[in-house]
Amino acid sequence: MRATIYARFSSDLQDLRSIADQVDLARRYAETRSLSVVEVYDDAAISGASTLNRPGLLRLITDAQARKFDVIITESLDRLSRSQADIAALYERLQFFGVRIETLADGAVSEIHVGLKGTMSALFLKDLAQKTRRGQIGRVKAGRIPGGKSYGYEVVKDGDERGRRTISPAEADIVKRIFREYATGKGPLAIVRDLNREGVPGPTGRHWNALGPAWLAQASQRHPQQRALRRPDRLQPAALPQGPGHWQAHLPREP
Repeated sequence: MRATIYARFSSDLQDLRSIADQVDLARRYAETRSLSVVEVYDDAAISGASTLNRPGLLRLITDAQARKFDVIITESLDRLSRSQADIAALYERLQFFGVRIETLADGAVSEIHVGLKGTMSALFLKDLAQKTRRGQIGRVKAGRIPGGKSYGYEVVKDGDERGRRTISPAEADIVKRIFREYATGKGPLAIVRDLNREGVPGPTGRHWNALGPAWLAQASQRHPQQRALRRPDRLQPAALPQGPGHWQAHLPREP
C-alpha cells in the first residue's frame, strides 16, 4: 500500500531537524506496517492555524485527489491542522478521495479522533493567542518591541536593554531620504527605481517595492510618533494626499 509522510513545525525557534525527526519516525512506522513511502511533504516554520498558506499541505491535497497514495502518515493530527473546522473538512475530503490518515500515536484516524483532537487543538490555539497577547502587552509596557524589527531600527539583543530599539544610522538615512524626496514631489516609483539602482537593500533585504515609500509617507501623516513600520514594503497604502507642501509639515527628524 502506498503511503506518504507529512511533517510540519510552526516556530522559528525550531529548525529543519524537527522535520527530519518527524520524517524518520514516520518512515519507521511505515516499515513496521509494510507501507511503501512514495513521497514526503513538509511545511517549515508555518503555523497550523490555517491550511491556506502551506504549500506542502496544498500539494499533498492535490496529489491525494489524483490518487497518488493511499495513506498519509503524520506525527499527530495537529501537524495537519490545529483548526477544528479545517481538520474536519480535510478529513472528509481525504475520505472522499479514498485516502486515510494515520498518526504515530493513534494509528488510523477516525471521526472520534477528529472531533476530540480537533477540539483540543482549537483550545490550544485560543490559549496560545491569549498568552501571546499578554506577553506583547507586557513588552510594550516595559518600553520594548512586541513584534519584529521595524525598518530604521535595531533591536538590542543583550544586557539590561534587551528588547528595546535603537536607531539604525544607515537605515535612518534612507527613511529620511524617502521623506525628503516625497515631500519635493518625487513619486514612489521614482524613489524605488533610484534605491534599487543604487543597490540599497529594502526592509526584507531584497529590492524595494513601490508600496514601501508610499506607506512610510502615509504613516508619518497618520502616526507621527511611529515613523517606521514592520515590513512596509508588504503593506497596502490608502489614498495619499498630493502636493509637496502637505508633506513638508510632517518631515521627521528621526526615523
